[in-house]
Amino acid sequence: MELAFLCALTLFVLVVIFSSTRKTNGCSNTSLPPGRTGLPFIGESLEFLSAGQKGHPQKFIYDRMAKYHSRVFKTSIFGEPTAVFCGAAGNKFLFSNENKLVTTWWPDTVEKIFPTSPQTSSREEAKKMRKLLPNFVKPEALRRYVGMMDSIAQSHFETCWEGQSRVSVSPLAKNYTFLVASKVFLSLEEPEHVERLSRPFNTLASGILSFHINFPGTHFNRAIKASNIVRRELDVIIKQRKNDLAEKRASPTQDILSHMLLTCDENGQYMNEVDVACKILALLIGGHDTVSSAITFVVKYLAELPEIYHKVLKEQMEIAKSKAPGQLLNWEDIQKMKYSWNVACEVMRLAPPFQGNFREALNEFIYAGFAIPKGWKLYWTAHSTHKNPEYFPEPEKFDPSRFEGNGPAPYTYVPFGGGPRMCPGKEYARLAILVFMHNITKRYKWKKLLPHDNITVDPIPVPEKGMPIHLFSQTTMT
Repeated sequence: MELAFLCALTLFVLVVIFSSTRKTNGCSNTSLPPGRTGLPFIGESLEFLSAGQKGHPQKFIYDRMAKYHSRVFKTSIFGEPTAVFCGAAGNKFLFSNENKLVTTWWPDTVEKIFPTSPQTSSREEAKKMRKLLPNFVKPEALRRYVGMMDSIAQSHFETCWEGQSRVSVSPLAKNYTFLVASKVFLSLEEPEHVERLSRPFNTLASGILSFHINFPGTHFNRAIKASNIVRRELDVIIKQRKNDLAEKRASPTQDILSHMLLTCDENGQYMNEVDVACKILALLIGGHDTVSSAITFVVKYLAELPEIYHKVLKEQMEIAKSKAPGQLLNWEDIQKMKYSWNVACEVMRLAPPFQGNFREALNEFIYAGFAIPKGWKLYWTAHSTHKNPEYFPEPEKFDPSRFEGNGPAPYTYVPFGGGPRMCPGKEYARLAILVFMHNITKRYKWKKLLPHDNITVDPIPVPEKGMPIHLFSQTTMT
């Protein structure tokens, strides 16, 4: 019996390998990109995820660029044959061929964590989302949020930082960005309600890029449970908002939630509450985790580079001195923070909060002399350009001047993606980061308490120990 089972298992594996080979060699006359697809089912997913968890996601990319090809190589991630596009040329190709040769794709884990209506795919829902967002995240619309963000930041520092000699930056950055996102997207400001909504989010993010194994204790299982908790909270908020809109207690234009509830598609159909909840959930993750990661690393580099810190401080103090007592930041103040934003951009070059993303080949095409079969998954990564000396001389050197004038060459600096699918929240992120930089530098100097706090990327880079720092007020001598 045991021998029969082993024979059957061996035959099954051979069939899988054979079918996988047929699937990945569906193009005639032109060879596939060089590389390896690893084990059946698993592929090279373990190596891909492990590199991030060890804090070196770029190692997976660089090793294969050196071994196979500098422009494109094949692998298998999350059970899918995948071509990894490298360098500015790869970014340009994918970003400029959106909905022509390639389209967006997410692993199955995303479909489970952010379920959509049975009648529509996540791809269609993403298109709807991108139509909804511009009215709220374009610069003209965001002007009205600057003072509100400053007010939230001031309250955050008074509540969570004042009177402390040491703090952990990462959890506090998450607290600040979640407060801002809750207010902008949901008009939610009651502290206990915001706290209750925020608790599951750390668990949620770590399940987005994980193995599709729904067993108790796995990242994926915990993420699904966290998603269900958040969506139940959002259901209550959405029902209350619908009542408030009907009874004129809420404004149709006050936030993204009202806009979603009152906007219909070309067929006159309104989104149902489940879809609204899932879209708000995705927005909260996008406006929370990536921005908090960028802020955490801004604090890290300012602690390590006193000359950079003092230039940021000088710029921010000039703005602070121009304000009357109690006067909040405004749009014009943000435009004066040019050096501070160059610093934030250099931080995101060295520690991109958004590592990369997937696409899918709509049809077979040829790239760099290699055949890319229809249905293959395609992956672009910030790491193939951000630390490439071809695009950024002395890539490990922290140099905000890279972003002066016209800045880096096109398609080399991609922390927000590019092309039609560039992150629509880029300007929102800029405001949240600069408001935080203004408030922390005018209040404090700081020193890192752990010289080497290990970084984990899962999928957002975060310091393993939370990055504890020692705080000094601006009037205290260090």
